[in-house]
Amino acid sequence: MTDPHLTQLGRDSRPAASPDEAVLETVPYTRGEGPPAIVRFTCPEFTSLCPVTGQPDFAHLVIDYAPDARLVESKSLKLFLTSFRNHGAFHEDCTVTVGRRIVEATRPLWLRIGGYWYPRGGIPIDVFWQTGAPPEGAFLPDQGVPLYRGRG
Repeated sequence: MTDPHLTQLGRDSRPAASPDEAVLETVPYTRGEGPPAIVRFTCPEFTSLCPVTGQPDFAHLVIDYAPDARLVESKSLKLFLTSFRNHGAFHEDCTVTVGRRIVEATRPLWLRIGGYWYPRGGIPIDVFWQTGAPPEGAFLPDQGVPLYRGRG
């Protein structure tokens, strides 16, 4: 049964016109004892628009967070990420905005995001942001995205 507080899960939902209009929904989470769990979301086909040229930009996002009392609901996350498709912003702004919105919605113990952007003008840009030191005892795997090497 779908949680009545969720407006997107189990319902016909479309991405918002912009990230500002997108709704990130959460569900309760019980942490339990011991080191916190690390939850990972990977979005290998993230897209936005260059704010100057309007051309599409592509990134591979990896989001790791240690939830406290709330989890981000994955369908709402997908719709939120898709709302960037027609949004013009620089790589740095897109990456950090995604991280900050998840923090605002879930109030996690910790979050880090890696934005591995494909080359624009011949230069790949990687953007990293986190809320602080990772929780003690948490298992933090490598983000698993190789550095850009081109065709070599």
